[in-house]
Amino acid sequence: MPYAVPLWKSIRDDLRAQVKAGQLKPGDRIPTTRKLMEQHSTTSATVRRAVDSMIECGELVGRQGLGVFVAGRSEEA
Repeated sequence: MPYAVPLWKSIRDDLRAQVKAGQLKPGDRIPTTRKLMEQHSTTSATVRRAVDSMIECGELVGRQGLGVFVAGRSEEA
């Protein structure tokens, strides 16, 4: 039986693919939790896990009250 990828990893991989394809560029705001929930038919906790894993890796940056953005060079400083 094939190994099933957890949904949060699929969301993370989808966001990474959008960045790689140039659909999301450094400084761009990612879709809201609600929109990602609708796109992937899942809960906010699952979306948060995907987003949090990317924040921990430095791929995304959270700005309180503003949203979550694709990390860019300005975040490295």
